[in-house]
Amino acid sequence: MTTFTKDMSILEALQADPRARDVFTAHGLACIGCMGAMMESIEEGARMHGLDPLAMLRELNALEPLSEPIET
Repeated sequence: MTTFTKDMSILEALQADPRARDVFTAHGLACIGCMGAMMESIEEGARMHGLDPLAMLRELNALEPLSEPIET
């Protein structure tokens, strides 16, 4: 199971668990495909959009472990 951290890049989070996209978009972080997603940390992306990074991390870390890998 992946532990999401504030320093993890948005891209790393998406690679670790594709369901992270749902969490990001639910919080209004819809620029998942932008260049910033490759370099920005979860905390940086959240703060740039006026979002609470800790609330986002709580939801990401509450995702149930995947029973089998999801292919992207």
